[in-house]
Amino acid sequence: MKDFNGKLAVITGGGTGMGRELARALSAEGCRVAMCDVSEENMRETQRLCAQASQARVTTHRCDVSDETQVIAFRDAVVEAHSTDHINLLFNNAGIGGGGSFLVDDRPEWERTFGVCWYGVYYCARAFMPLLVRSAEGYIVNTSSVNGFWATLGPQISHTAYSAAKFAVKGFSEALVTDLRLNAPHVKVAVVMPGHIGTSIAINTGKVLGRPAPKDMSAAEIAIIRKRMVERGLPVGNETDDQIRAAIQQQATDFRDKAPTTAAQAAKIILDGVRNDRWRILVGDDAHVLDRMVREAPERAYEADFLTALRGEGHLGSITR
Repeated sequence: MKDFNGKLAVITGGGTGMGRELARALSAEGCRVAMCDVSEENMRETQRLCAQASQARVTTHRCDVSDETQVIAFRDAVVEAHSTDHINLLFNNAGIGGGGSFLVDDRPEWERTFGVCWYGVYYCARAFMPLLVRSAEGYIVNTSSVNGFWATLGPQISHTAYSAAKFAVKGFSEALVTDLRLNAPHVKVAVVMPGHIGTSIAINTGKVLGRPAPKDMSAAEIAIIRKRMVERGLPVGNETDDQIRAAIQQQATDFRDKAPTTAAQAAKIILDGVRNDRWRILVGDDAHVLDRMVREAPERAYEADFLTALRGEGHLGSITR
C-alpha cells in the first residue's frame, strides 16, 4: 500500500501518542480517519491537530476496546459516519500498563491491562476484518512491543500482564501472515514492536485503572511505592511523601518527553513499513538492539548481566532502574 490518499484508516487509542501521530500523518496524506479512545477530550485535540494540516475527514468515537459490545458499536458507527462498506487500514494501537505482578498485584488490574492490550486487538480484528476483506487492498497493523519478545523491564520489575498480552499480539499477527495469504491475499498484516517511545502511556494507565494522580496518593500508597523503590536500589528511603509524589509524576512525564524516539518518529517508521510491505516493524534503535540480543542469548535475557549489557549499549536505562 504505497499511497494512503483516499483510503480509510481506523485507529484505536487515537487520543494521544502513536495513535495521535498516525492520525495526523495519515490525514495529512488525504486519508480519512476514524479513531477511538476512552478520552473524548484527547480525541478532540487529535482531531483539531489533524484539521490544521488537512481537509480529510476525521471522526472520533468513544470506545473501550476491552469491551466487545463497545467495539461492535464502534465498527457500526464508523460504517455510518463514513458511509462505507469497507476500510483499508486498521491500526490496533490502544494499550495501557499495569498488573505487573501475577502474584501480588490485584487480579482486576491484571485482567484490565490484559483486556485492553490483547482483547482490544482481538475484538477489533474480529469486528473490522470483514471490512478489510471487502476493500481492494487492506492492512491490519497490530502494536505489540519489545515486551512481546522480552517479558520484563529488568530483574527488579515484574511485568507480567503487559508482556503476556504483547506476546499474544505478536503470535497472533505472525499467524495471520499465513492465514491472510491463504484466505484474503489482498489484505496484509504487520506487527509493530516499539522500544521506548515518547507517549503518555504511563500517565494514561493510571487514569484508565482508576488510580489517584500522584498528588492525591495517600500516605499508605506512598509507603508501598517507597518500599518497592528501595528494593530496586533507588535512594528514596529518606525522601518525604511529597518528594515521592513529585518523583512519580516526573518519571511519567520524562517517559513521554525524554524518550529516544518520539511518537511522531514512530508513526513515520510504522507507515514506511506499511509502504514497504513489511510484516515485522521494529521501532527505535533500542528495539533493534534488544531484538538482536535476545536472539543471540535467549537464556540470558532475564539475568542481571543481560540488563547490564543492554545498558552498556546505551538503551532502556531510564526505565529499567
